[in-house]
Amino acid sequence: MKREERSPWCFGCGTQNPIGLKLDCREENDKFIAAFTPGPEHQGYGDVVHGGIISTLLDEIMTGYPFFKGLGPRTARLEVQFRHPVFVGQPVTVTGWITGRNGKLMELEGKVTFADGTVAAEGKSTVVLVGDKPLKVPAADSSRP
Repeated sequence: MKREERSPWCFGCGTQNPIGLKLDCREENDKFIAAFTPGPEHQGYGDVVHGGIISTLLDEIMTGYPFFKGLGPRTARLEVQFRHPVFVGQPVTVTGWITGRNGKLMELEGKVTFADGTVAAEGKSTVVLVGDKPLKVPAADSSRP
């Protein structure tokens, strides 16, 4: 079962969330990767993408990776360093990877990059794993808007 099918209303990857980011993430060479092109609804001011959206992209790609692997991650800590502004309509690639694990704690890093490889933002995350078994996510509620 694909990740988005287990969580169709996820703000980051859910396909049924009308205001979500609808990230289509894939695993490649021990990294989790998604492409994203922000629209005008993602801006803060002056065509610059809101920092909360950039933070959400990083949280989604880092926490989403262990979720994709069938674990039950919960973000415990998220650090974001903004390097360059991302503008509306400017495609970016979001990449996350696992850097370590100590029991129920997993450390991850991520980055948002432009097509030329320039890093727009970097993140570090600690997630708490609530189980080593696949998550049991309730079926989608068809009555939701």
